[in-house]
Amino acid sequence: MAGLVVSGVQVSYIGQDCREIPEHLGRDCGHFAKRLDLSFNLLRSLEGLSAFGSLEELILDNNLLGDDLVLPGLPRLHTLTLNKNQITDLECLLDHLAEVTPALEYLSLLGNVACPNELVSLEKDEEDYKRYRCFVLHKLPNLKFLDARKVTKQEREEALVRGAFMKVVKPKASSDSVAASPKSRYTPLPSASRELTSHRGILGKCRYVYYGKNSEGNRFIRDDQL
Repeated sequence: MAGLVVSGVQVSYIGQDCREIPEHLGRDCGHFAKRLDLSFNLLRSLEGLSAFGSLEELILDNNLLGDDLVLPGLPRLHTLTLNKNQITDLECLLDHLAEVTPALEYLSLLGNVACPNELVSLEKDEEDYKRYRCFVLHKLPNLKFLDARKVTKQEREEALVRGAFMKVVKPKASSDSVAASPKSRYTPLPSASRELTSHRGILGKCRYVYYGKNSEGNRFIRDDQL
């Protein structure tokens, strides 16, 4: 099969633009594969992964997996990477992993909204990332590595004490932003004046205040400069 690479118990099917796990992949390789790499595809679902019951490592980087991600029970899985997907609900994912991957020791979520750092938003900083790690370790206390860092003894102790209070809450849209049309643009004019057939003069309020700083509009121009 084109794109399939098998080396012992390692199976790779990378960059094939597949939207789901091919049925023949599980049929041919599921019974012996311990490491499966499906990175750089277009996966939105993991249906068919149940054929790989002996997996110990699963690489799913650079796909389109979101909050509806469902893994089958993988009792031997110790390594899972989900970098650069579309996961936003951290708690939902962690609760699911705690249930279906009890042996998990290495988890990486870099590049997802659920993992708050500068890879996904310049508004996030190191403190946001520390709180995220604390909450993840509260939910999955057996982890030894999270993202690119080894879990420290101090982090583990802090997660026991404070982890439950470090939940990352997704921001809710304000009522004003929900009510406004996404295509509408700001204008200082009242709504009654926006009709094309209306030619009445209108005074509007602008959100900006001009102080004339650095203005050259008031410079006098001499005749010899014209």
